Amino acid sequence: MTLHSIAGAAFRALTARKDGPSLYDVCDPLLLKYAGGDPHLGKFYRTALGNPALRPLLRRTGLSELRDEPKLRALRAALRQARDDETPDWAAIGAPVAELLDTIELNHPRPRAAPPPARAPDLARIDGAIRSCGEHLLKSFGRNGFIPTYAAFNLIGDPDLRGREMAMALTGLNSRGYKNSTLLFNLARTFIARSPARALVNPPWKGIAEPMWEPMQIRHRSAYYDAFFTEALLSFVETGLASADQAGASRRAIADMVEFCLATSREEVRAHDGAAFNVITALAPLPHPRFSKFFAQIKQDLGFGIYVPDCDTTACSFSAATQAGCTDPILDQPLLDFYAGYQVTAGANEPKVTVPLNDNIDYEGGVVTWIDNLEGERPFGNDLDPTLNLDILEVSFRNLARWKVLETPARLKTVQRIIGFQKRLAASGAFADPRSHIYYLPELYCAYFGRCYAAFIALPPAAQRAIDPDDSFDYIRGRVLAYVQTELTAHEMNAFDAALALIALGHLGAAPATFTAALHCIVGGLGEGGRHGPFKAYEWNKMKTPTRILVGGPEVTSAFVLMGLALARKAMMEARA
Repeated sequence: MTLHSIAGAAFRALTARKDGPSLYDVCDPLLLKYAGGDPHLGKFYRTALGNPALRPLLRRTGLSELRDEPKLRALRAALRQARDDETPDWAAIGAPVAELLDTIELNHPRPRAAPPPARAPDLARIDGAIRSCGEHLLKSFGRNGFIPTYAAFNLIGDPDLRGREMAMALTGLNSRGYKNSTLLFNLARTFIARSPARALVNPPWKGIAEPMWEPMQIRHRSAYYDAFFTEALLSFVETGLASADQAGASRRAIADMVEFCLATSREEVRAHDGAAFNVITALAPLPHPRFSKFFAQIKQDLGFGIYVPDCDTTACSFSAATQAGCTDPILDQPLLDFYAGYQVTAGANEPKVTVPLNDNIDYEGGVVTWIDNLEGERPFGNDLDPTLNLDILEVSFRNLARWKVLETPARLKTVQRIIGFQKRLAASGAFADPRSHIYYLPELYCAYFGRCYAAFIALPPAAQRAIDPDDSFDYIRGRVLAYVQTELTAHEMNAFDAALALIALGHLGAAPATFTAALHCIVGGLGEGGRHGPFKAYEWNKMKTPTRILVGGPEVTSAFVLMGLALARKAMMEARA
């Protein structure tokens, strides 16, 4: 977005003709100052929505339907109940907000078709990009003592979260603070989407993954991120392009990140049969996430005080540690025994899936996201994400012998039910629908399926047949490859999209000729990150509640580009041999 367009959008927002009560006309009398009731609702309103930065942009945006006095009274009554009731009726509270939310129009990106370039870039340019990304990751680790990732709020929200889905969240989440933030963020979405400020909050972009150009980004560290940075640095060393000093620095960084995953972020929980398990928490206690003091307080004020372990962070941390050759006894735990207690059975989705935002898919056989801590807390309720389930399969394949999966019928059945869940997703085509995914893009699902497939085909043929007797993996491979080749790489991409395409194509054994468009996109974009790194920050994963919260960063882009280019380079060199 150019400075001229930013200035124009800001001017239009500041001078818009007011056509009904604004967000602040509705909420200020109720939430700026009050005694009694839930203090968090007002604190959240003042911090997130009533702050001096946002107020000027939205103060002239009014909703014409709220000139209808009964509608305005109903909305204010709902906010009053959320503020004052000891046990609020969240379905009733959410109804007037859901009605407003359904008036806005939001769509997923629709990139234009793009003809493929005639030939791939020279190998020297690919090698140069790999070296740039590897150097960026190592310099960042050396400067910070870790490789940071960033979170950024997009207040316009997610296109898949409409009034119906907001109601699901309000009734399915467990934390009152999280319900408060979901309610108010979604109320604000209506005003933002119908304001000229929309162009500032949600400008257009090239490709699928959203660039993280919001001015306020929260730097932090998590075991989930460290696991993937570990895989990226392992990939860098394996290319042979790292210097001796860089290879040594990579190994030291890998050892530190594996330690952060398995020791610093370790948390004991109870399996459904009462057995003790050590899992990996999504966000370790302070000071380990490395928030600034300012953002640590903001996090509390916004209602994100409690984080619990999750199945995905645990799977990815175990996988990265396994690939790094770690021998920590925690890896001997057969995670499949634990995951089985979080696996959904057809017709029995409750109480496992309490926030079914993607109820367009069949959950049978899938494993839910969040793990109850020892106190039984689960602030986010629970949901079920397809990509997470690929990570569970991938770590199970890497630890097949260690966990005696083939020798233990219950563990093998757990794996096969997850595979069945994935096959139905592919057969229906739902894997390509953004609504089917809670935390990821369909394009990232394709890359992660490639990663999972690579671990599967590395197994002995007899083990492959025992796990997948009806060739489900081959079937899913065909569907994913077709999507990547005919949809993703056939349209305009940004560097992150292109990296995901290469990871999928490389792991799934596609012909090197199919890499050309993605390679040109990456090599042509090298340097776009300016002083922040070789590439810009893009959306890696996201939250849909309480609003659209993107997670990524320039280091994340470097990691994924490095892994994608390394796979492409290997395939191209093998084809030339």
